[in-house]
Amino acid sequence: MTHAFYSDAADKVRAELSRSEQAAVESVRRALEDDPEPEHARGLPDADPRSESYVVELLPEQTGGRGISVVYRYSQDLDAALVLWLIAGP
Repeated sequence: MTHAFYSDAADKVRAELSRSEQAAVESVRRALEDDPEPEHARGLPDADPRSESYVVELLPEQTGGRGISVVYRYSQDLDAALVLWLIAGP
């Protein structure tokens, strides 16, 4: 099982989301513990050759509110994912 954590910045934004948005984001974090490289994640450029960065896009229908991008970095060496940013749309 992979460990998945929130960065301080992501945790701060998460606290400002509605309950339904928080639940949607938390479901992504829990899913990363089972599969840190899900099919619906889009790869992003990463400067560190020992990790990979991804974004999972949550649509308003999934969050019950705004669209949210969950940006995270996965390290195979640590078998851990760090949610770096939560970007909430209008």
